[in-house]
Amino acid sequence: MKKPIVLGVDIGGSHITAALVNLTTGTLLPESRQRIHVNSDDAAGVILDNWCQVIKESFIALGNEKKLIGIAMPGPFDYEKGISLIKDQDKFKTLYQINIKNELAGRLEIEPECIRFINDAAGFLQGEVYGGAARHFERVAGLTLGTGLGSAFCKDGIAEDAALWNAKFKEGIAEDYLSTRWFTSRYFQLTGKVIGGVKELNLSECQEQPVQQIFEEFGHNLAQFIICLVQENPWEAIVLGGNISNAHLCFMPYVQQKLDENGVTTEIRIAELKEDASLIGAASCWSTLAEIGNTT
Repeated sequence: MKKPIVLGVDIGGSHITAALVNLTTGTLLPESRQRIHVNSDDAAGVILDNWCQVIKESFIALGNEKKLIGIAMPGPFDYEKGISLIKDQDKFKTLYQINIKNELAGRLEIEPECIRFINDAAGFLQGEVYGGAARHFERVAGLTLGTGLGSAFCKDGIAEDAALWNAKFKEGIAEDYLSTRWFTSRYFQLTGKVIGGVKELNLSECQEQPVQQIFEEFGHNLAQFIICLVQENPWEAIVLGGNISNAHLCFMPYVQQKLDENGVTTEIRIAELKEDASLIGAASCWSTLAEIGNTT
């Protein structure tokens, strides 16, 4: 039986991206890709309307076929019922305890049963396991470094949320040191200047102060966190994704240095599929990757 085309949606703290995914091949329909910036501090109705705008535009390429949606969503979130539980993070506070599934279904004029959710980090890792940096590994962990810290573990081809964002780490929790918030705060401490995120740093100057110091400190923080991960479980590889990973050339040398000093041999890989991984992983809510693989 031919598997359906499903809309994969990736929701982050500052954006929404959507694209139709062919579940038979695990590939995107390029003409369906849509992406816009989203202000996660907006009123709930504004956020939901923006999401639906992108979803509707992506569905145009589908024609009259049945509309199925898989959404990669940051936590905490009730993924079965579709209810947002985010309240103590710097995003989507206005969506707290709102049934996102029902709200989207009403706006899109589809049945709530046509919408499924997966943790964003698990979706990212699921996609990378299928056809990206994590393929061929049986035991792999994934970290998404962005507005927040996402984490997932994958065993035997199935990725699950690891929910390590609030794990005790240094003087606080992991997300305090491994997210955009840390970069912006540390940059302000060192320069007195405000930036919105890592992408505003001039990466060509990452060997010059104060940018070098920031990336060195971040690299050491990340290495320390990875050391904790591999001490608890013998992961074969750890895949790094999220917007901060785009600057990996600036911080990975410091990560690898610390890992080598501590005798950690776990392979660290940078995501290959980038945002496509989350879209493919989200769409896989409607078909396990093992099933997809059997049809290719």
